[in-house]
Amino acid sequence: MSLRVAWKVKPFFKDERGEMSHLLKDKQKINGALLITCKKGSIRANHYHKKDTHYSYVLKGSMEYVYKDLSNKDSKKKSVIVKEGEIVETPPMVMHAMKFLEDSIFIALTTEERDRGRYEKDTVRIQLIS
Repeated sequence: MSLRVAWKVKPFFKDERGEMSHLLKDKQKINGALLITCKKGSIRANHYHKKDTHYSYVLKGSMEYVYKDLSNKDSKKKSVIVKEGEIVETPPMVMHAMKFLEDSIFIALTTEERDRGRYEKDTVRIQLIS
């Protein structure tokens, strides 16, 4: 598995009306799109997914994204700061947690549906950060 952590979204087209940017260029089927608000200092995730891949695009604010790849037994816990205009990919079997460094808003695009029952069956809770 190739783990892409965070990258800046850049426009591919620009004219007098504005800009267009790809959030995802791959042929990835998206089954859910969520708008999530977070207060400064709050923590989200602290889990991993068995099947779901999701992409978190920061519209406003910033977060510390902490992750560990469970598919690699030698993997160490790592972190990266994700800022406004950046996106982070979380594939299956990657433990992840998000600590918000300021009031933030992000969009989560998911490959699995996010109804409560399916989501809970795919989610394994862990304590990556506290």
